[in-house]
Amino acid sequence: VAGTSCKPFPLFVLVVCLAELPKPHLGEPKDLSSLRMQPVQENVLTLSLTLDKILARDTVQVELIPEKKGLFLKHVEYQVTSQHYKISVYRRYTDFDVFHEVLLQRFAYRVVPALPPKRMLKGNPISRFIMGRRRALCRFLNLVARHPFFSEDELVKTFLTFSGSDVQIKLRDSYKRTRDEFMTNRIATQSKEYLPSDIQAQFSTSREMIRNIHNSFQKLRDRAEKMAERSKENATDLLMFGRELSTLGSDSSSLPSMASSQSTWGTLRQALKSLSVEFAVLSDKAAQQGRREEDDVVEKLNLFLDLLQSYRDLCERHEKGVLHEHQRALHKYGVMKRQMMSATVQPKEQASVEQLESRIIQQENAIQTMELRNYFSLFCLHQETQLIFAYLPITSHILGSFVNSQVQGHREMGEVWNELQPKLSCLFAENNGLKSI
Repeated sequence: VAGTSCKPFPLFVLVVCLAELPKPHLGEPKDLSSLRMQPVQENVLTLSLTLDKILARDTVQVELIPEKKGLFLKHVEYQVTSQHYKISVYRRYTDFDVFHEVLLQRFAYRVVPALPPKRMLKGNPISRFIMGRRRALCRFLNLVARHPFFSEDELVKTFLTFSGSDVQIKLRDSYKRTRDEFMTNRIATQSKEYLPSDIQAQFSTSREMIRNIHNSFQKLRDRAEKMAERSKENATDLLMFGRELSTLGSDSSSLPSMASSQSTWGTLRQALKSLSVEFAVLSDKAAQQGRREEDDVVEKLNLFLDLLQSYRDLCERHEKGVLHEHQRALHKYGVMKRQMMSATVQPKEQASVEQLESRIIQQENAIQTMELRNYFSLFCLHQETQLIFAYLPITSHILGSFVNSQVQGHREMGEVWNELQPKLSCLFAENNGLKSI
């Protein structure tokens, strides 16, 4: 090195030093696989969901295809179209019924929306009942097709894509192959390990909050329904108003002699006759407004209410189902243990004692299974609660639809009223109707 007085290192010493260094051992290439970066373990309890992701899973349309035989409607068929699978199939209500049955059996610990009633309530017109049922079936399928654990399941795929006539048999066979979710979920027996220690307190708090949300949304839906009905009633009133004006204008009888010679009634009658056209347009706009409020606002509210109600049903199934069965099994186990203690005190036949021991072992296994199912039920409840809160931003969708429908409706109605106003000039001589009477 420049500026130093270092003596040159002998070359033979360098060679000897290098020869003494150990050679690195890389091993076999297959051994390197363990050195790959391991993915961060996912939190199986947490659902990474947003409303946009949920809605993007699928959109299902359900349309009526009535089939008439003779004078009466024998049955109704539905055309079901899945945007995700890009296929249309035909279903009857009984197909929906079987699908709902096996879906509830397979996913007993999940939110499974209820079906609309099969039979019409008294006093409800059949056309209105059928239309309402179609809407409800459409909401049911969309909630199912967008559910993170239903959407890719074989049952859902079969219902949305199978075009054969024996879809009910196909659905039941599919369930027999897969059984319920507890039997197929890879972490079902380890659910307890993933649950927070305060799961019961979290469940109680969430349940109460969702119950309050449900009550508020019911009131919002009821008001939205009334507004839609008022728009339809307004459409009828405007149409009848215009018809009465036309009736007045169509009167061709001559004025009696008692009428003043200055009367302008004859001229006014001609003008009134033409106004029925504008009022018919106003009626049509009001009817469109009612349909928009029903389709864009009431239906979105009903969709979320169906989900909220299915969550409340799930909570009841948890308490009255697996939890109740677990408590009954524990009680039965206690009775058996007391019988066993009695048998050890009082000499009994060896066969009966062995039989009792066998029953106790079976009951212990049943209790263990029920405990696992209870924890899995709580695990699913935790996830389904997250699903409810992921849906809550639908509130902004509902409010947006409500405001847009009002803006559009008032604008369209305002345009017709503005076109109508100049046509009234002949009815109001000088002040054009602006001067108060």
